[in-house]
Amino acid sequence: MKTFIRVMKALSDPSRVRILKLLQGKELCVCEIQPVIGLAQSTVSKHMKLLEEAGLVQYRRDGSWILYKLSNGEESVYAGTMLEQLAQWLEDDSELENMLLELAELQNRPDCKS
Repeated sequence: MKTFIRVMKALSDPSRVRILKLLQGKELCVCEIQPVIGLAQSTVSKHMKLLEEAGLVQYRRDGSWILYKLSNGEESVYAGTMLEQLAQWLEDDSELENMLLELAELQNRPDCKS
């Protein structure tokens, strides 16, 4: 039951849901997520830690960068199921559409990691 509650708590915050939707496209670092979400870098990092602990995201190091991606769902059946469902939900949300456009513009800048 603890694993289930951890996943549900992680999904109870709108910012964390937005982060998961942004990660559906590709791996991102906190510095790419932060300006789109509009939260402090430390706040985004805390959200990422909660999402990782819930089994919803994974990360890897690339030099000094930490890149996050959606989990494959192997760690938690609850996380895997919710990620599958979330992939189909909120596709018509205008706020998320705007965030995805902003992310694409950010990633096209020459000073961006991606």
